[in-house]
Order: sequence, then C-alpha cells, then structure tokens
Amino acid sequence: MTAQRQQIGRAAEDVVAARLAEANWEIVERNARTRFGELDIVALDGRTLVFVEVKAGRENAALGPERPILGVNYRKQQRVRRLATAWMGERRGAPRYAEIRFDAVGVTFDRGGRATDIEHIRGAF
Repeated sequence: MTAQRQQIGRAAEDVVAARLAEANWEIVERNARTRFGELDIVALDGRTLVFVEVKAGRENAALGPERPILGVNYRKQQRVRRLATAWMGERRGAPRYAEIRFDAVGVTFDRGGRATDIEHIRGAF
C-alpha cells in the first residue's frame, strides 16, 4: 500500500471516529490489532459493540469502486468477522454486550483532501 493510500485511510478513520464521538459513541479502540490483522474502529453505541470498517476514496477516481463503501465486499466482510471474533477472544474478561453489530462507512475526499461524502451503513453485514 502506498504512503498516500495509507494517509487517506487514516484521514477517513479520523473523520469517522470524530463523527461517532460527536454522536456519543464510545470509541473502545482504533486500529485494534489481533494476531490475524487489524480492525479499523471498535466502538460502543449504547450497549451495542460495533465493529466499524472504514473505506476511503477520492472523487472521480479512475480506479476502485464507484463509491468507497462498495469496497466492503463479501470477502472483506468475512475478514472483519474473523478479526472481530479474534478480538473478542483475546478479551475474554471484557463485559458482556447487549448486541454486536458490523457497520461500514465510506468516506469520499475531494482533490484538496476534504471529506465531501460520508456514507454510514449500520448493520451492514
């Protein structure tokens, strides 16, 4: 992955984390590492534990999906589920949650680096 791609990904995660915090979600962990990989954001929406997958893209990009959210395909969903299972398994002493949910958020940036569109799908998979 290029440094520019990593930078836009981090910027998207920053935007999403800020929006979730403004909506009174508790950010449990960002870039949560497991032995299998990394989860973008783990948060609490009330008593629901939410694993948030963030995808970033640029307006009018020649490559990639039409909208960043479309990058959360079936294969990516399976990976996030596996990572979430590992994350919970590594934290067996953690409190019980009323529900567990998987959300997907796509963030589109303009050429100036400003977020122009944020698409949040709750319970995406």
